[in-house]
Amino acid sequence: MSAFPSGDGSALPSRLDRLLAPGRLYPVYQPMVRLADFAVTAHEGLIRVDSDPPVSPLDLFDLARTEGRLAEVELLAARRVLRGFGFAPAHGRLMLNLSATALMDPALSADRVLDLFRSAGIDPARVVLELSERDVVADIAALIDPVRQLRAFGAHLALDDFGSGHSNFSLWQVLGPEYVKLDRSIIHGMATSSRQLAIVRALMQVADEFGTDLIAEGIEDDDDLALVRDLGIPCGQGYALARPARAPLVALPEERHRNLPRRFPVPPTRSPIIGAREVVVDLLCIDAPALATDSSNLEAAECFRQNERLHALAVVDPTGVPVGLINRRVFMERIAQPFAREIFGRKPCTEFMHTEPLCCEAGTPIGALLDVLRGEDQRYLTDGFVITRQGRYQGLGTGEALVRRISELRVEAARYANPLTLLPGNIPITQHLEHLIENGAGFVVAYADLNHFKPFNDQYGYFRGDVMIQRLADTLRAAASRPRTARAG
Repeated sequence: MSAFPSGDGSALPSRLDRLLAPGRLYPVYQPMVRLADFAVTAHEGLIRVDSDPPVSPLDLFDLARTEGRLAEVELLAARRVLRGFGFAPAHGRLMLNLSATALMDPALSADRVLDLFRSAGIDPARVVLELSERDVVADIAALIDPVRQLRAFGAHLALDDFGSGHSNFSLWQVLGPEYVKLDRSIIHGMATSSRQLAIVRALMQVADEFGTDLIAEGIEDDDDLALVRDLGIPCGQGYALARPARAPLVALPEERHRNLPRRFPVPPTRSPIIGAREVVVDLLCIDAPALATDSSNLEAAECFRQNERLHALAVVDPTGVPVGLINRRVFMERIAQPFAREIFGRKPCTEFMHTEPLCCEAGTPIGALLDVLRGEDQRYLTDGFVITRQGRYQGLGTGEALVRRISELRVEAARYANPLTLLPGNIPITQHLEHLIENGAGFVVAYADLNHFKPFNDQYGYFRGDVMIQRLADTLRAAASRPRTARAG
């Protein structure tokens, strides 16, 4: 029987009442694993709905929130989770989800939660309250009392989903939880994201200052798992360790133990392309005159004569939008032919222009032009490109300046990672070797070289050479990652 009134007096039950009918809600438990030795130390109790069509727990609680019955449904879910856990010593603590909204609801006082523990004969010290909150907690003071009362009876506190959109450092500071669970959004894919790694490292510093243990949620692949473990985050949770199940686990399956990563991964370094975003095309801009569409070829020739170092001239329409580009060398060769000035001199310059010039907005990151360097069409090397601001002509850029600037960025970035392959450079490799030595980890270093690589680059270009290096790295990585078994005798 529900602890709250569940109907509105109507004869027909609401959709929420149908979902809460006996037998519809059932608990599942996902292990929390200590990453130092992969021991199961706790379980998060989750609720599932047996319905057709399927209803997610998120939809269930959103419906309860809409109908003003969130506290009722959370208390019912908590009761199901508590009854199904069993609290065997090997199961560790139970992590029980309660939202800040429900805890601040007068209908769900801390006494009601404690009554659940008493009726089930459960020591609150075996429970960690996971404070989940999808809304911003505007009145933290209203949350302090129920949390303080529950902790006074021995319950521990964890902040859930930290790093998601509504993370609140004030809650962390004021409530002083024993645990903070890092949200999946900053854990999943961290092995390849220098930005996510930077966020996690910053949160580790905060946790160390506050005396809080971190739990990494949403670990779904072995690369993220290896990095989380290598960083020293105490505990983890996610599909890479174990999925939710109807019964708590005593330990991870033996085959999973054998397959779990024991390596020290190379953490992702700051992407050089991200660094290149600070350098924009506007820095390459040459202040150059432009021709109108009705300008003659004689006017174009005179403009080139007055600007001897100008490699090209842009042609713009009456609104200032570039419509073409005249290459100096090509133009001067054609206009210098016999009788060319007499035949073409007074005709519009549009006859000699290239109608599809490369145009770049002034604020475009130089790193975004890497695709231009990779492309088959290499006209930009001689024609250069047009620089615009809000679509209107601003100036010209040269292919030489573009290649030189990107080469400078590549040389600088290559100390950390190749800007196209993103393979580690000298600095992160050295740091990783130092890390392995400091941790006393056994390791093997293999050196590989590509024969005749310079002729390959000369024939096919540096960017295809980068692709070749990436494929070699993928091949070596796949071979090095294969499980190895000890040879007998």
